[in-house]
Amino acid sequence: MSHLNYNHLYYFWMTQKKGSVTKAAEALFLTPQTVTGQIRQLEQRLGGKLFKRKGRQLEASELGQLVFQYADRMFSLSYEMLDIVNYRKEDHLVFEVGIADALSKRLASRVLLSVIPNDGSIHLRCYESTHEMLLEQLSQHKLDMILSDCPVDSAQHAGLLSKKLGECDIGFYCREPLPSKPFPACLEERRLLIPGRRTAMGRQLRHWLEVQGLKPQILGEFDDAALMKAFGFFNQGIFVAPAIYREAILQHQPVIEIGRAEELKEEYYVIFAERMIQHPAVKRLCESDFTSLFSGLDDFSAVTVPPPTFDSEFS
Repeated sequence: MSHLNYNHLYYFWMTQKKGSVTKAAEALFLTPQTVTGQIRQLEQRLGGKLFKRKGRQLEASELGQLVFQYADRMFSLSYEMLDIVNYRKEDHLVFEVGIADALSKRLASRVLLSVIPNDGSIHLRCYESTHEMLLEQLSQHKLDMILSDCPVDSAQHAGLLSKKLGECDIGFYCREPLPSKPFPACLEERRLLIPGRRTAMGRQLRHWLEVQGLKPQILGEFDDAALMKAFGFFNQGIFVAPAIYREAILQHQPVIEIGRAEELKEEYYVIFAERMIQHPAVKRLCESDFTSLFSGLDDFSAVTVPPPTFDSEFS
């Protein structure tokens, strides 16, 4: 009996992961004809069809679903092995972090700087995108960790873990003059700049407005927190921001705080693959205490960070 050709199996696995031969071919830098030919050879070897047509879409057959389950475990383990081998053999460890664009960049930088040693042993690479896109990148082993505003659903993303770092109140800010009505009724006096619907805060804020019986005019929705604040600094609209940055925001005269909703909490999570639990930066971050940072002390020197005694494990 001839051996299984793992290239053929890999092309089938990529096709099922990507959802089509065309997308798999693009990822593999091959022509669709080549990928199709390789899958047909695998089907001949296994004695059955791996895909069936459903309209214009390809759908895995019963045999295809079975083969994919084993292939997925095999190739996921191979990527995990490469991740571990690569970050152990370098003179400095590469730490690739995705930051959800809904998060405050100032806070994200403070969290990361508190766990990156000053000796150059860890080389940090940061990427910014939506929570959903970053999760996809993490699942594909293209990132080591994510900082986001919501946790991961482990039932839908096997092998991914999350830990809550902290939370803080949300403040409402605008340029002077002060609205005439008291908070929160004053939110109907001016148009709102709010987080986008894809962000956890955006969804939470809309629910809160509904509960309050408020129907403000929405000037704009922003997935990027920094862009929303920039619009607020140069516009008469009301914008929201984490209350721990109140003092920094009020330095931008003539910006004022008009109220704070303690029912609204911006949450901060670290999300990582189970395989990365022993990466020095991930391990240090999970063991750190960020209570002081989220309690309003705008000083990350107060963050309790464990000594990096584990670095010797990777020497």
